[in-house]
Amino acid sequence: MTCSGHTRPVVHLQFSPITDNGFYLISASKDGKPMLRKGETGDWIGTFEGHKGAVWGVALNSDSRRAATGAADFCAKIWDAVSGQELHNLSHAHIVKTVDFSSDDNHLVTGSNDKLLRVYDLNQIDSDPIKFNGHSSAIRHVLFANDSRLIVSASEDKTIRFWDKTSQQEIKKLDFNTIPYSIELSKDSQLLSICYGNYVQFLDMNSMETIKEFKIPTQVLSSTLHPDKSVFVCGGEDFKMYKYDYNNGNE
Repeated sequence: MTCSGHTRPVVHLQFSPITDNGFYLISASKDGKPMLRKGETGDWIGTFEGHKGAVWGVALNSDSRRAATGAADFCAKIWDAVSGQELHNLSHAHIVKTVDFSSDDNHLVTGSNDKLLRVYDLNQIDSDPIKFNGHSSAIRHVLFANDSRLIVSASEDKTIRFWDKTSQQEIKKLDFNTIPYSIELSKDSQLLSICYGNYVQFLDMNSMETIKEFKIPTQVLSSTLHPDKSVFVCGGEDFKMYKYDYNNGNE
């Protein structure tokens, strides 16, 4: 099953949670036209029109009625995912690489090339965002975690950082010898997968300690763990997709 439509590389994907109407897939592309599809079939539902540059990050909220996008035109946008209408334009000082909704849908976090994380209160969208400062290079990926009490960010400064949302303080930093390309929470939010160099690492979100690490035959750009934690798949620079047994590490 293939989903055509984008005219330039697809750089980020996200499946929605399961809703009363099924589930959905949103895609970010360098063509500047994020698309929404039915998750079961890949059928095209609509395209969000409005960005004037490559779209790098996308997210859907818990009921898939709102979408968020981050782009090279120095802004993040929030959309009505039913009508496709743009609801809010959030200006930034640089390219926005990543966006994520909180679990209660009340906040949006963004990560930008200006090295800052911003948290917007969606119930007071015109108020200034809370800024988290600490990274020394562009932010690649950001996620809410632990019932959105925590924010996790991956940066080109070769670190992953954990931030307390309430105190706005950095509470832990992981240093790598190469850029961590992407991060993803498991379905139950208990594990964080980290792709860096030739490795996929899994970290326990309660202890914030590494519990498994797998060496892959190529530079890894993304990975995802099956909801039952039996297998994970990953892909990278060699144009192959790899599937591994999560428990014993067999390919």
